[in-house]
Amino acid sequence: MPVSFAVQKLGDFLIQQVSLRKNLRKEIEWLRNELLFIQSFLKDAELKQCVDHRVQQWVFEINSIANEAVAILETYSFEAGKGVSCLKACACIYRKEKKFYNVAEEIQSLKQRIIDISRKRETYGITNINSNAGEGPSNQVRTLRRTTSYVDDQDYIFVGLQDVVQTLLSELLKAEPRRSVVSIHGMGGLGKTTLARNLYNSPNIVSSFPTRVWICVSQEYNTMDLLKTIIKSIQGRTKGTLGLLETMTEGDLEVHLRDLLKERKYLVVVDDVWQREAWESLKRAFPDSKNGSRVIITTRKEDVAERADNRGFVHKLRFLSQEESWDLFCRKLLDVRAMVPAMESLAKDMVEKCRGLPLAIVVLSGLLSHRGGLDKWQEVKDQLWKNIIEDKFIEISCILSLSYNDLSTVLKQCFLYFGILLRDLAIQKASDTNLFDIYHPRKHSKSSSCIRLAIHGQGERYHLLDLSNLKLRSIMFFNLDFPNVFQHIDVFRHIYVLYLHIKGCGAIPDDIGSLYHLKLLRLRGIRDLPSSIGNLKNLQTLAVTDFGYTCQLPCETAGLINLRHLVVRYSKPLAHISKLTSLQVLERVCCDQWKDVDPVDLVNLRELEMANIYKSYSLNNISSFKNLSTLKLICRETESFPSLEFVNCCEKLQKLKLYGRIEKLPLFPNSITMMLLQNSKLTEDPMPILGMLPNLRNLELDGAYEGKEIMCSDNSFSQLEFLNLTRLWHLERWSLGTGAMALIKALHIDDCSRGLKEIPERMKDVKRI
Repeated sequence: MPVSFAVQKLGDFLIQQVSLRKNLRKEIEWLRNELLFIQSFLKDAELKQCVDHRVQQWVFEINSIANEAVAILETYSFEAGKGVSCLKACACIYRKEKKFYNVAEEIQSLKQRIIDISRKRETYGITNINSNAGEGPSNQVRTLRRTTSYVDDQDYIFVGLQDVVQTLLSELLKAEPRRSVVSIHGMGGLGKTTLARNLYNSPNIVSSFPTRVWICVSQEYNTMDLLKTIIKSIQGRTKGTLGLLETMTEGDLEVHLRDLLKERKYLVVVDDVWQREAWESLKRAFPDSKNGSRVIITTRKEDVAERADNRGFVHKLRFLSQEESWDLFCRKLLDVRAMVPAMESLAKDMVEKCRGLPLAIVVLSGLLSHRGGLDKWQEVKDQLWKNIIEDKFIEISCILSLSYNDLSTVLKQCFLYFGILLRDLAIQKASDTNLFDIYHPRKHSKSSSCIRLAIHGQGERYHLLDLSNLKLRSIMFFNLDFPNVFQHIDVFRHIYVLYLHIKGCGAIPDDIGSLYHLKLLRLRGIRDLPSSIGNLKNLQTLAVTDFGYTCQLPCETAGLINLRHLVVRYSKPLAHISKLTSLQVLERVCCDQWKDVDPVDLVNLRELEMANIYKSYSLNNISSFKNLSTLKLICRETESFPSLEFVNCCEKLQKLKLYGRIEKLPLFPNSITMMLLQNSKLTEDPMPILGMLPNLRNLELDGAYEGKEIMCSDNSFSQLEFLNLTRLWHLERWSLGTGAMALIKALHIDDCSRGLKEIPERMKDVKRI
């Protein structure tokens, strides 16, 4: 991500700065071309870095160079844009420790570092970083993928899956001649392969399926190799068979396998499928001879499981309960009798931290089995994940990392940002990859190399933290109880992201207007913003999330032409809000601020949240937003909504949430997929209107209806998957027509028991949430 971003920025810069000095242009062109070349190595390097720290450091150094290159160019552009002469800006554009330095020297420095990095690749032994050959780190991970597919069932204590085994056995052995697919999906470490192996080795399965085959697909698969593996499992590894297979094309292998299977009743387990294409490339080779053959697929991807067979059976694995987690831990611990009460208390805390993930619990029990005594267990508790990895119990880290590595570079960074907030395994990954330095004064000292910093803890300890040597691009302050955060304003000059949580009603100084690189500004505990906020022309997200309070937005906010997300409950109308033509998300706006808005220029608005709506107001101008996909409207307490007929004109609307009394339910656009009606107090049954929506998948009715009966007509709610009925206090009867809610997956009923004593027979088998 940093490298591709830098390549784009360098290219744009060369186009825009036509009067650039010739020598400097040449250096920047060299830098861009070199980063473009290095970019081709990065995908493979990122896969390898989880198990090779040399590669990890190599990736980090490249990303650091990319970030610094962008900082230099952005500062140059800003200074040039303020009217500084091009010659002066080239020579002296960047203030650091009250001194200007030469941009050409900085580019030269980056050039030298890139040359050093190329040399280090050879020193580290990673010269073939773009090659898939050999036993490199990524091969170790691929090996781990395959070895974890073959679980030793004698060594794995089966907890929490007994009922599931019986359900799936019934599905596999039922008297249905059609070849069908049973799909098992869930996150890594839940026990998909263990469950499939248990089914595969079940005596009833062994006796019912004369031909059984197990293959592991994984992320990196070769269809011809998989077909050959199946054929060799059936025919054996004779010299003749092996010779014949080497002469066959993929089409030949497919036909040969079909011929082998067409007269057999078979069970094939296709383990660890990551892509729909993988199953599609194999399924043609599995004939349907109407003899009861079966296929079991395990996958982390729900869409792979759902689409494997339109008439197949799909099971989503759940996490273990607290009791089941403790049971599994005790079964796997070598010496339970040596666990004194104090150790048991520690162990229960650690098992709870595993969040019901069987693999994590098994690894934890193995770790503690080899550490005797309360002190040793306390050490493990203090740094749970770190110890698991350091002690070479790498299975959980690597296996869970497969899902992480499957993400795009952009989504990886999103995940790691969430890690800063959620704290757990993601926070370890954020530190490992140098995306973030997580600083807590009592536990950690900051790294001077990281460009993103998250600070937890009390404010008085923050004063001891020296940030002067950091080239920060992102900084997040949590739970600080003092307002003087901006004592290091010079350190913030190049940041893109500032997340600031101040206890009490802190003030933001005018100096914030000098943070001209800022793209995301999120504040809590802030009441007023200075007029200098209008200087932040690169700002894309402004969020002031202080629930219960309003914020004073200066009129200069309307000059933030690149603003895409505005999430602020502001107290006075924002004049000229229509100038924010890039705006995509507008939340917490009050109807008083909205009633005079002309939406004609807000053509990019996709999400709108509006509160304090009176019946006397007109909301018809919302129909002008042709790209609106999410709409949340909150009526003022004791008020009713004005006419909602405009909603039917929002042809791209997918999510609709209405909070407040509705006198008459309008017609809705067919595009709706999710709807929430809360405190609507409807007197007419809403189901006839809602049941006609052809794409509605999620419906929540909370205090929405005051009648005694709801009627779902035949074939209504054709796509509905999730239904939530809450606080329907007067409801007594629920009629469900033939074919209605045919795809329902889950049902939640809460606080409806005063009158509703019985639900439709078909709903009794639906999963309750």
